[in-house]
Amino acid sequence: MIYDIHIFVCTNERKNSPRKSCGEEHGLLLIEKLKAAFQKYNISGKIRIQKSGCLGICDLGPTLAIYPEGTFYVNVQPEDVDELVYSHFIQKQALQRLLLLKHPKEVV
Repeated sequence: MIYDIHIFVCTNERKNSPRKSCGEEHGLLLIEKLKAAFQKYNISGKIRIQKSGCLGICDLGPTLAIYPEGTFYVNVQPEDVDELVYSHFIQKQALQRLLLLKHPKEVV
């Protein structure tokens, strides 16, 4: 199925690893908060908000990817979700303070 809005939230966990992982921070809580914010703002359409495996940038904090545009937000905290949804989906403006401007692996 093709979605109007498809959000992947990293819920990857690295048990007993010194590396940071999004899932251990609060990936599942972000999914709950996103769903609640979409209901609060009455955003409708073909929408899917789901868990994902590692998005490859866990060192930048809890990460989510929004498709079809391919926008990535990093270091997303539960208290950021309402502002993020309002800014990105209601105002149609990226939330700059959480926006990943360039994937770290692309930096030369």
